[in-house]
Amino acid sequence: MNIPAESTLLRIFLGESDQHVGSPLYEAIVLAARERHLAGATVLRGMMGFGHSSRLHTAKILRLSDDLPIVVEIVDAEARIRDFLPALEGMLGGCLVTLEKVQVVRYDGTGPDAGGID
Repeated sequence: MNIPAESTLLRIFLGESDQHVGSPLYEAIVLAARERHLAGATVLRGMMGFGHSSRLHTAKILRLSDDLPIVVEIVDAEARIRDFLPALEGMLGGCLVTLEKVQVVRYDGTGPDAGGID
């Protein structure tokens, strides 16, 4: 798979307890991205955060939370990322979704226009 040096990063902020059809939402997003053969996706679990409700989510021992912040990051060509956005509409509830331009300097160890990640 090729990925252009000038690419786009899709970042989705959600909660660990968010669900889609009985599965974790982050899992549904990554599987949907994989089905569409996007270049790559990563799920990051946060230690602390808050969103539009201003409710604090933390991993501190005295305030255990089962709804820690989750960030899903997906990188690919801008057109492919924008084509993926409508697939997310039926999944996402109160999430923050951002796009930013990124410079891919290495992909699969040989540069941005080389093979895919296995």
